Amino acid sequence: MAIGIGRRRFTALLIGAAAMRPIPLRAQQSERIRTIGVLMGLANDAEAQVRIKVLEHGLKKEGWTLGQDLRIEYRFAAGDADRMRAFAKELVELQPDVIVGHSTPVVTELVQATRTIPIVFVVVADPVGSGFAASIPRPGGNATGFTSLATSIAGKLLTILKQITPNLTRVTLMFNPDSVARGTVFYLYRSPFETAASSFALEAIAAEVRTPAEIELRMTELAREPNVGLIVMPDNFLTVHRQLIISLAARLRIPTVYPYRYFVEAGGLMSYGVDVTDLFRRAPEYVSRILRGANPGELPVQAPTKFELVINLKTAKALGLALPKILLAGADDLIE
Repeated sequence: MAIGIGRRRFTALLIGAAAMRPIPLRAQQSERIRTIGVLMGLANDAEAQVRIKVLEHGLKKEGWTLGQDLRIEYRFAAGDADRMRAFAKELVELQPDVIVGHSTPVVTELVQATRTIPIVFVVVADPVGSGFAASIPRPGGNATGFTSLATSIAGKLLTILKQITPNLTRVTLMFNPDSVARGTVFYLYRSPFETAASSFALEAIAAEVRTPAEIELRMTELAREPNVGLIVMPDNFLTVHRQLIISLAARLRIPTVYPYRYFVEAGGLMSYGVDVTDLFRRAPEYVSRILRGANPGELPVQAPTKFELVINLKTAKALGLALPKILLAGADDLIE
């Protein structure tokens, strides 16, 4: 009997010792909370929140739960280059498992801050030309993601402008040259914009803007001439100052095509461009695959697949524009 009790005590001690042994490394890794850094080029406004909700919903669908096995560190640069640089360094110092970078200037700062932490970029125009990826099918480095600009879009934008202003003779392309790594080279010399303008017998003008004052100056100069139109290119700076551009276009009566639907929802005439929300909807798959061990350098860069045309009928009426039925029929959304 004494021997049996001793054995039971010995067995209990063995079980207790086994329970106190360190958890195997694989189990520790699977249970640890993963960290995602997100650097947005936008301000923390309603539009940014829409994209964040879509991103978080996508991560949930991929099997991740905020507060349990996942946490997200957000930073908002509001189109400011100094903030982008500072926030990029700040996120890298946190050593997250992956960073989501929104827009070309943001990703420029991120790839300068780290060549080891995986980066999933969203809304980047030219990842190869900007030096983020060696090629589209095989990026090769620590960054991959989703592009936002199709080179054929210039012809589409000019077609839209000609439809709403048949007497159009001059068109201005407004952009911030700091929004892409190669500045005006990408948008002018290597884009089809000037070629498309020439095919329509239009005078093409490049309007570089870096401050709100320059936006007002360029638009005021444009409005002095008859039969003009404006194309606003997609970048953080112009997005942050979208209300200024929209109000000037209304006051100066300039037919303007914008890159995203939220310009039109804010009172702009019309927009044609990539569905940015869809890019944020697709990004969680890549984030999840990287968190589970995939190499970003082996994940091909993906092009946009959804474009949308949105028209503000109230603004068109205020500008005295008679919109063709074929254009209205082809719109994805009409805002009354």
